Amino acid sequence: MTGRGRPHKAKGPDTKCVKVKTRGLEELKPVFLPKSPENGFAEEKQKRTIKEQKPKAQRKAVHFEEKPCVQSSCEDKTTKPFTEKTNKQQSTPTEVTNAPVQGTKACAYRAETTDVSAEKVTKTPKDTTKDSLKPIKVQKCGGKAKSPEANSEGLMKVVQPEAPKDTMETSIKTTKAKKCAGKAKSPGKIKETTTKMQPETPKPTTKACVPQEKCEDKVNSILNKTLENLKIKRDDRSDAAEVINTIVKTISMHLKQNTQCFKEVEELRTGSYYENLKISNPDEFDIMLAIPVDRVNVNPFGDDGAYYSVELKRGKSPLQKFQKTNTLSASEMLKEFREEVKKCVKQFPEWEVTRKKKGCPAVTLITTVQSTTISLDVVLSIMVKSSWPPFTKEGIQIDGWLGTKVKKEYKQKPYYLVPKYEGNGNVENDGVFAKDTWRVSFSHIEKAILKNHGSEKTCCEKAGAQCCRRECLKLLKHLLNLLKETDSSFDKFCSYHAKTTLLHACSSRTKDSDWRRPDLSCCFQLFLDDFIAHLEAGVLNNFFIPTQNLLSGLNQMKCTSLARRIREERENGFPIFK
Repeated sequence: MTGRGRPHKAKGPDTKCVKVKTRGLEELKPVFLPKSPENGFAEEKQKRTIKEQKPKAQRKAVHFEEKPCVQSSCEDKTTKPFTEKTNKQQSTPTEVTNAPVQGTKACAYRAETTDVSAEKVTKTPKDTTKDSLKPIKVQKCGGKAKSPEANSEGLMKVVQPEAPKDTMETSIKTTKAKKCAGKAKSPGKIKETTTKMQPETPKPTTKACVPQEKCEDKVNSILNKTLENLKIKRDDRSDAAEVINTIVKTISMHLKQNTQCFKEVEELRTGSYYENLKISNPDEFDIMLAIPVDRVNVNPFGDDGAYYSVELKRGKSPLQKFQKTNTLSASEMLKEFREEVKKCVKQFPEWEVTRKKKGCPAVTLITTVQSTTISLDVVLSIMVKSSWPPFTKEGIQIDGWLGTKVKKEYKQKPYYLVPKYEGNGNVENDGVFAKDTWRVSFSHIEKAILKNHGSEKTCCEKAGAQCCRRECLKLLKHLLNLLKETDSSFDKFCSYHAKTTLLHACSSRTKDSDWRRPDLSCCFQLFLDDFIAHLEAGVLNNFFIPTQNLLSGLNQMKCTSLARRIREERENGFPIFK
C-alpha cells in the first residue's frame, strides 16, 4: 500500500526519466509511459493517483493531452545532466532553492512569460537578469491551461541541458511559484534572495570629504590662491603686536595701581588674532581684563541660559560698591571701568577712544599703524571660579573629537561673565534690569580648542599631518566680509557665527582624515553646506549652551537671502574671490 497521494515507483528500465526530483515538472504535464507488461501497472496507478489529487475542474484542463509528453521521450543522457544540476541546487542554502520546491504542489499550473513574472515578482535590476534564462511564474490553478505548444515550450526552457551553470542558478533564484490553494512563500525570503544578486555599493574612501559633486581642480586652485592672499605679512604682524602690547600693558598697570575695585585684573588674550585665525590684516584685537570673584550667586536671566544676574555673597569685596539690591550692576561697573581706561589713554595721543555702543561690553580704541587702522577691544569681565551653569550640561560635545579627558579638563576651568545685554536695557525680570545682567563667555575654551584642534596630538605640527579646519573658517569669514561689503543687510552676521558652525562641524566629522589639507575644496564645500543649513533653518545653537539660538535675533528672510548668495557663489566657482 503506497503513501497517500504518491504514485508507486515503476521498476522498468525505461522509467529513469520519471525519477527527476523536480516535482513541478511532473505535475505540469501528466506523464504517459509506453504501455508494456512491466509498467502497465505503474501507468494505471499513476492515473488513479492524479485523479484523487486534482479537483474536478482540473481534470478537464489536462484531458486534451493525447500525444506523449516531452518529458517521457527524453533519454537517459538528456535527463542526467539536468538531474545533477537540480540536485546541486537543492544542496545549496535554503533561501536559494526554497522558491521552486515549495511552490509546486499537486495541481495543474499555467506558465507565464518573463515580462509579467519579472515585473510582478522579482523587480530585480535589468543588468542582473539580462543574461539569465527567463524565469517562470506559476499562478494559482483554476484557470484554463495553455496550449500544448506553449507548455511544451515552457518546459523545454527549463530542461535545457546546455545552459551554463551560472545562468541556471540565476534562473532558479528569480523564479517564484505560488501554492495552489496553499500558503505562499513569505515576501521577506524572496526579497532576501533577490537582494543578494545586486552588486555591493562601493564604500567611499573618505567618509566626510566626498561631496556629491566632483571636486574640481579649478575651485581648489582659487581657494588656495585666496588663502595665500589672506596671509598676514610677518612685518605687519610684528609692528601691530608691538603697538598692542604697549597699550595693553599700560592700561593693566594703571588699573592695578590707581584703582581699588580693578586692582586684581588679569589679562586674557582672546579673539581671532590669538587663535591664529586672523585674515588679511592685523587690524582687530581683543583683550579681556578679568576680575576674579570667589563667592557669588549666579542666577539665569531669561530662558536661553546665556544671560545671568550676579549677587556677591557676604564678605569684603571691592566690588560691593556696584551691588544694588543684591545684584551686581553690570552697567555701573562698566561705566567706571570705561572712565579709568580713558584716563590712561590720554597719555597716548595716537590712540582714540570710540563712542560707546549700546550693549557692548568693550571699550574700543583705534589707532593707525603704517596706513592701517587698528582697533583694540578692551573687555571688562568677572571670572567665576565655580562649576559651569546647568545650561552647559549638554554643550561642548567634543567627546568623540578631542576626548572625554580633554572635555573634563576644560569644564574644570573657570568661566567668564561680560557686561553685555540684548534688546532694551530697561526690560525687567524678577526685579533685575537687562542692562545690569552679564552674558556668559567661553572664549578661553574656544581659543584652546582651535589651537589644539586635532583628534591626533600631532595634527598641523611640523611632524604631523596638516588639516584644513582653520583654512575653511578663514575662507568663510572672508566670504562673509565680501558679501557684507556688497549688501549692508548682512551686517549683523559676524565671524562668531562662522566659528560656531566650525565647532559643530568638527564635532560631527571628528577624524583628522575628514579634514585633510589636500581635500580643501571638498571640505570647504561641506562646511558651506553646514552653514547654509543653519541659515535656512534659522537655528544655530551656541556650542556651549545648546538652548541659545544665535540666529534668533536675525530676520529669517535675511538668513535665507545670505544662504542663497553663498550657494550662488559656490555654484559659479566663487567669482567673489577672484
